[in-house]
Amino acid sequence: MEDLSCLPGEELVRQGIEDLRHGRESVPALLVSIGAPRLRLLNVPLPETLLPSPELRLYECLSDSDNDADSAHSRYNALIRRLVSFERAAECVS
Repeated sequence: MEDLSCLPGEELVRQGIEDLRHGRESVPALLVSIGAPRLRLLNVPLPETLLPSPELRLYECLSDSDNDADSAHSRYNALIRRLVSFERAAECVS
């Protein structure tokens, strides 16, 4: 696997992998669980165990945080866009 540290969204993916390894549910861990099929195709080393229903859980976490449920949809979409940016850039590097 190439060095992916300079790619957009890398910090989210790195933190998500770390959180999954330690069994923590977090926004980054949920994001990595969402992107796992494509990330595995890109040879990004992921833990075997992923979080169940990550799309729903991510939205719920964003809705519950900071009493800011009105912006959950836009924040969810922004996070998904960052994940897709990482995946696309990783494809170019591979």
